[in-house]
Amino acid sequence: MCLLVLVEALAFVGLAVAWLVDLVRNGAELPGAVVFLVVFCLGIAALLGFSARGLWNSRRWARSPVITWQVLLVVLALGWLGAEVTVWGVAVLVVALVIGVGLLLPSVVAATARTGSSDAQDGPRTAR
Repeated sequence: MCLLVLVEALAFVGLAVAWLVDLVRNGAELPGAVVFLVVFCLGIAALLGFSARGLWNSRRWARSPVITWQVLLVVLALGWLGAEVTVWGVAVLVVALVIGVGLLLPSVVAATARTGSSDAQDGPRTAR
């Protein structure tokens, strides 16, 4: 699960780099919009990266931003697929559904809902 979330984060870093390179090489009609997209992608990548680390460490808070992002991706993918069925649209939908459903599995919920130690602790939780 954490690996797929990290793949999503890396995909957003890749998008940010691609838009930035395109802006520098070719310019843009709306450079402000491109800069916003770069900053937005880097922000989402950071959020997903921190959340993946939180999931790895069994933190309860980490499920919420990841699930919220997966819901948004499902809505976007369904819109894309409604206009035209593409491999990328299907891939985004499948990954978002796998992560979203995976985070709702009882074993994952139980692992991230343990109350044996504080959420402020940095190390991974141990099973009792």
